Amino acid sequence: MALPTATPSTTSGWVLPRPRILVCAYACHPTRGSEEAVGWNWVQAMASFCEVTVITAGFHRDAIEAYLRTASAPWASHVTFIYPPSRPWHYRPTPSWCRIEGSLLKPLMNHAYRSWLRSAARIAARLVAGQHYDLTHQLTYVGFRFPGGLWRLAPPFVWGPIGGMEDTPWRLFGALGPVGMLYFGGRNVMNQLHRWLLRAPRQAAVRAGPGLIAATSGIAGALQRCYGCPSTIVSEVTSPPRVSAISLRGPDEPLRLAWSGAHIPRKALPLLLRALAGLAADLDWRLDIYGSGPRTAAWQRQVARLGLVASRCTWHGKVRRSEAISGLRRAHLFVITSLQDLTSTVLLEAMSQGLPVLCPDHCGFPDVVTAAAGICLPIDRPATFVGALRAALRQLAADEPERRRLAAGALARAGQYDLPAKIEALQYVYTRVLAIPDSQCTPNGIPGETGVPVTPIR
Repeated sequence: MALPTATPSTTSGWVLPRPRILVCAYACHPTRGSEEAVGWNWVQAMASFCEVTVITAGFHRDAIEAYLRTASAPWASHVTFIYPPSRPWHYRPTPSWCRIEGSLLKPLMNHAYRSWLRSAARIAARLVAGQHYDLTHQLTYVGFRFPGGLWRLAPPFVWGPIGGMEDTPWRLFGALGPVGMLYFGGRNVMNQLHRWLLRAPRQAAVRAGPGLIAATSGIAGALQRCYGCPSTIVSEVTSPPRVSAISLRGPDEPLRLAWSGAHIPRKALPLLLRALAGLAADLDWRLDIYGSGPRTAAWQRQVARLGLVASRCTWHGKVRRSEAISGLRRAHLFVITSLQDLTSTVLLEAMSQGLPVLCPDHCGFPDVVTAAAGICLPIDRPATFVGALRAALRQLAADEPERRRLAAGALARAGQYDLPAKIEALQYVYTRVLAIPDSQCTPNGIPGETGVPVTPIR
């Protein structure tokens, strides 16, 4: 499928002709969150200054084409989507596959995804043989186990943002429950083996060179230790449009909390429930819980066991992303309890709505949540985190000026992860992969000079 004719772009200071890039992004959807949002937002950033061909999963086709028929954004005319034929053995997020993904049978899902990647690689090889591409980019899924096949082709290669290399800390296993302990114990063991024994990720990382992108500082450290490869740190998530003002809590208004995520062991909602159970009875609060999953019923029963007033907890289930973001605007604080994650799309969704964040001081959360935007709490042990979370809730419930200060800081911080910042981050990487001298780019095209939170190649 031919690409549109390349034209010069001046987006964010880029003054060179639009590079032609070929992207493999299995997860890429215009309205969903999580990894699908990661793929879509990065493609949107690419298309703002590149001519982009995206190989993506066929079950996204209807949503993508419906969006493109009505899209008025200029970038949409610079992207072409290609869908490998779906096979019965290809992975797709059906209820059955999702159950497999969250079980000890996950290697089946990995095998099915690799089968799709092989199909995508064959299409990519034909495209590269038939026309010129300035570079290729392996985008989603972001897990380090799956570098795809683009790195084997002739054009310069970009890989990332990469995630999945960090283990779930063993000291936190008591909060996962028996099934979670078994699953994540197995994952930790496989992570250890795969980091050191899988050849393709190591070869792809070396092939990427200056095009290697880590999603968090922890992942960057793991890439350096395991593969000896420096990387550029660019968060995988992108902030949605921000509100113009933070929400204000009235003197007699309950403290409204929001929590969002899949209802699976690693998201660890019970840590928040335990913290709430220890608050004084006269502290009035409400909790909005978004998402669903296999642990929903068990967590609802835990509300009763902990003696919490059930009417204070509203279980919204899985809702559209736009509806969830709208619901966040009514909250005063956003709480994350995840025991294993990258950065989490919902983190920046909450900050973009002016919500201070209470989160663990691990994964990619401390990279984003500064002292001006929320509180990163110690998580040496689950009990330590529960106690610190309870103390932070008491503090901010009693100090509305401090909560408003953090809310304003969260809103400002979200602006450093918006789409223009992502565009500059990509330009930073692509100029180095394409060996374009900095002198050919305007200062506005070089992240770091405008405060974009990108860690240079080390």
